[in-house]
Amino acid sequence: MAIFDFDGTLADSGAVVLKLVNPMARMYGFKCVTDEEVEMLRGRPNREIIKYLGVSPWKIPLIAAHGKKLMAAEIGAITLFPGVPDMLKALAAGGVRLAVVSSNSEATIRTVLGPDLAGLIDHYGCGASLFGKAKKFLKVIKTAGVTPGRVISIGDETRDIDAANALGLASGAVTWGYATRQLLVDHTPTVLLDAVDDIVSRLTAQPEVQAAAVPA
Repeated sequence: MAIFDFDGTLADSGAVVLKLVNPMARMYGFKCVTDEEVEMLRGRPNREIIKYLGVSPWKIPLIAAHGKKLMAAEIGAITLFPGVPDMLKALAAGGVRLAVVSSNSEATIRTVLGPDLAGLIDHYGCGASLFGKAKKFLKVIKTAGVTPGRVISIGDETRDIDAANALGLASGAVTWGYATRQLLVDHTPTVLLDAVDDIVSRLTAQPEVQAAAVPA
């Protein structure tokens, strides 16, 4: 089974996120950022970003909930990365079971995917908290009835790698999303993915990743 992150991995929603950051900063009392700061923060882990912005931990659930509503309102500006539809179709045709675990809402994800692609996803674990992906992974794995050794998590942030490591899952880090390539390399994912086309080839070529892609 392949468990995908959504924003920054399947969907090119970065511009929408950046559009919303400073208005939310003013609303919730954390630091507004310049374009230069955004680029600098891409090379830092999530906990360092939170500290830099001065976000109060107790506000994170409120910010996340409000962010999901704002993202839903901007849904027309969110598109899939080029090649993602064909990649998902190829994996499904090859017998790989697919799941999506994201902090975004299932309704937003299904709308952006469209009915045909959304129908290829066997399991959705949506509304994950900032550092709560491991719990969502575990629930998806149990519901799907697969063993951790046959699961790979694919995402664009270090927290995706950390959540996979916590459960003993293989991890695939994509370099076209939020975190910088070097930051992802430093977190030693099972496989580094520099292009959407790499996902199908790598999942079927590397022994430790191939095992995760084989349906249980």
